[in-house]
Amino acid sequence: MNARPTDSLAIALAQLNSTVGDIDGNAGKVRAARAQAVRDGADLVAFPELFICGYPPEDLVLKPALQAACRAKVEALARETADGGPAMLIGTPWVEEGNLYNAYCLLDGGAIAAVRRKVDLPNYGVFDEKRVFVPGPLPGPISFRGVRIGVPICEDIWGVDVVETLAETGTELMIVPNGSPYHRDKDDIRFNIAVARVTESDLPMVYVNQVGGQDELVFDGASFGLHADRSLAFLLPAFTEQVTTVRWRRSGNTWRCAGGPVAKATGDGDHEDYIACMLGLRDYVAKNGFKGVVLGLSGGIDSALVAAMAVDALGAERVRCVMLPYRFTSQASLGDAASVARALRVTYDVVPIEKAVQGFEQTLSPLFKDLPRDVTEENLQARARGTILMAVSNKFGLMVVTTGNKSEMSVGYATLYGDMNGGFNPVKDIYKTEVYRLARLRNQWKPDGALGPSGPVIPDNIITRAPSAELRENQTDQDSLPPYDTLDAILERLIEREEPIAAIVKAGFDMETVARVARMLDLAEYKRRQSAPGVKVTLKNFGRDRRYPIVNRFRDTGAALPEPDRALLKDQSAGGMGEAFDY
Repeated sequence: MNARPTDSLAIALAQLNSTVGDIDGNAGKVRAARAQAVRDGADLVAFPELFICGYPPEDLVLKPALQAACRAKVEALARETADGGPAMLIGTPWVEEGNLYNAYCLLDGGAIAAVRRKVDLPNYGVFDEKRVFVPGPLPGPISFRGVRIGVPICEDIWGVDVVETLAETGTELMIVPNGSPYHRDKDDIRFNIAVARVTESDLPMVYVNQVGGQDELVFDGASFGLHADRSLAFLLPAFTEQVTTVRWRRSGNTWRCAGGPVAKATGDGDHEDYIACMLGLRDYVAKNGFKGVVLGLSGGIDSALVAAMAVDALGAERVRCVMLPYRFTSQASLGDAASVARALRVTYDVVPIEKAVQGFEQTLSPLFKDLPRDVTEENLQARARGTILMAVSNKFGLMVVTTGNKSEMSVGYATLYGDMNGGFNPVKDIYKTEVYRLARLRNQWKPDGALGPSGPVIPDNIITRAPSAELRENQTDQDSLPPYDTLDAILERLIEREEPIAAIVKAGFDMETVARVARMLDLAEYKRRQSAPGVKVTLKNFGRDRRYPIVNRFRDTGAALPEPDRALLKDQSAGGMGEAFDY
């Protein structure tokens, strides 16, 4: 509603963690945030994108029942603003003339005073909004108490048109609601986009982002403000729920923020990756209603890191670790697993699998008579472990956490229905070399809000000894894979950069190794399609970012390589999935 012009505006930023589909719960957070805003003397509370239904709602938002429930809740919240307290800007699905929009509504004076609809619907990477929403018209500003406020919604500031239109139609200040998920270095990318729009428009900007985990995505908050001269107005902490009021004053022809808070940096990319994995696991467990988690603690680096993340996320009392030894399990692994369990103070069980594996082998002996032992018998060990962990899950109501890293998921170095069993994987998007870095980091540092113990929790022996699946005598990962520093460098070029084989070879990598890794990456798609969801931390994760067909006969033939090299590459890449089918 319109009112007298004002020279000051107190805006409460509700950097909060919504839950998709929990309309009542999200509305409860709205009311709590508004109550905080009342105490802080705010005029307006700004919430993230689609906060009332949670973001991203995916195809859930197509349900008429959800659309109606969101509309009814927004109308109820609007009526509550008749008390004369702060107005609210809140994101919601909005149906109008049969079209479904991603909308942002001003609730003020007991009514829905204005509605603006998202124009630029992202349809790349993890986003698929064109599937469910209709783009809105180019918007003008909302008049709020004599201030013309533009509300471009998230992607609307990644292009120039929406902000340009707002500037041309008299906008004085932009408030941008976001559902912008984390990946490494994303905060720099967002900031640069915001600076570009401020530079072009000469308009100050308030950027409010949500926080928390939703399936594979983690939202990191880190809301901020920019003055029209591009200087930083305020910065909220990353990965933290917070309702903060910032006070803006008219200064000549623009608005400036008076004494806005500037949060200290979380740390480098490794610090942020660890927090993202921890938060993603915490919210996946909490929002799905699990009592806790169980995982196989093998004495290796991956399960040790995941155990630390789980305790940091949930607390030791909600984490159960199980060592599942077989004849190939070394004494070092037994000792290291026990050391991790002691350091983390978790419930720890040792359940030998000898009898289970022998039972499988005896059952199968008539079928396998006179056939040599091979990977089949190795996989029986992994599957026996997976079955036992699932039984513990069923009996105690705990979700199985799986521990395979991105390097293993890339090349299929994992067993379906064995070590791949589980409901969630916090390190699915973390390469093996990064697993080692995060383990060293956690021994030196504990995130704010982490529930685990301070100090070293992963023994040095786990970090320094050669990794092994221990499915046969004296096995190491490098029996089957290139060294992890080489493997990860090649995989990052193949996956995140989508580089052709010829370019990777030209960069100095061995042609046969690159061809072999590319072939394993292609052939393992069927495994990845059956893997547990996991936290996204890289530019391109397996799942929402990278959707490849399982049936796929295309192979990069290295067309830019010399003819003899191309011939060898063709030999390496020949054949379909079936000739190398490995479970």
